[in-house]
This record gives sequence, C-alpha cells and structure tokens, in this order.
Amino acid sequence: MSKEIRIDFVSDVSCPWCIIGLKSLEKAIDQIGDDAKVQLHFQPFELNPKMVPEGQDITEHLAEKYGATQEQTTKNREMIRARGAELGFEFNMATRSRIYNTFDAHRLLHWAETQGHQHALKVALFELYFSKGESPASHEALLRVAGEVGLDTAEAARILASDAYAAEVRETETFYHQQGINSVPAIIINERHLISGGQPPEVFERALRQIMTQE
Repeated sequence: MSKEIRIDFVSDVSCPWCIIGLKSLEKAIDQIGDDAKVQLHFQPFELNPKMVPEGQDITEHLAEKYGATQEQTTKNREMIRARGAELGFEFNMATRSRIYNTFDAHRLLHWAETQGHQHALKVALFELYFSKGESPASHEALLRVAGEVGLDTAEAARILASDAYAAEVRETETFYHQQGINSVPAIIINERHLISGGQPPEVFERALRQIMTQE
C-alpha cells in the first residue's frame, strides 16, 4: 500500500534555488514511484515584499542586499545555470535583468490550488521569470500564463484586479515566518520534517524513504 505524504513547498517564484529544489524533489518523487502518494502544496514566501512595482536592477539589488560583487554574482549565476541544466530547467540569465515583487503571483497560486492547477502554474511562473526573463509582477504576463495552464483567464483577471486572496496569502506567510522559515526553499514533509535548500534528488529521495518507514 502506498504511503500518503504531504509536502508543503515554501518558496518564491523569483528564487532560483526554489526551482532547483522543486525539480530535484520531482525527480525524487518519480524515483519513489507507487510507494508513496504525494500531495504537494505550494506555500507563499516573498523574498522582497517591499519591492517597488517596477522592480530593481538585479545586480544592484544583490549588491545592496548581500554585498555581492559583480564577480561573485557572475560565478553564482553560472553555478545556478549549471544546476538547472542538470535537472532539465533552463536558466536564461541574459534575459533576467530585474527582480520584482511577487505578491500577485502568490495570490494567483493560492486560487490555482482550488482549481487543481497550482503545480502547473508554479512551474510556468518559474519559466516565465527565469527562462523567458518576463516580470512575474506583470498582470498581462500572469494572465497569459494562467491561460496556458488551463485556468479561467476571466476569473484570473478579476482576482488580479481586486485584493482577492491577499489576506490568505499574508496569513500563510506570517504562519511560516512564525515557524522559523526565513529562507527558501523550505520543504516540510508531513508538517513535521524540514529539508532546506535546493538539495540534490538523492537527498530528497533518501529523506522521503526514511520518513515513509517511520510513519
């Protein structure tokens, strides 16, 4: 009999290590196969909740936030690009020049879960930003992606034009902050076990199999 596993994946769509972690986790779940029945829920986290609507130059932002030099930024970008390529995800660094606020993307993701399209939308939003270099704060881009994954664009437009799900997203963000989640990705298994960071697939698989034997 398959073990039921709940995974809460706390992340931001502007976080490169989050898509690396997700792709690794997906590979681990594929390896486990029918031994587990996984329910994957994406939870909101904003890396830059106070970011202005027009965004900020990413090199400038990283220098201000982390004190990163141009050389360090270039080295980190290449490491991220290589890790993504290993997992089948394309980081097109040349197209990604700015970092944006992602709150509206999280509101749309909250709604998408009720429609059964949250996973597809999450991956599409990562691709929108990291592969295509488009803004996840752009309502036009968000609506296009929503339609591409099978969501009702008229309803998506209504949500984005209002403050729908804003309270729910903020409440969930506050909950995870209070649980000590200050960096992402944070992968919480069965609401008890935490794995942090963009780990390799074998790390996720080993952890999942160990948890399956314990519970």
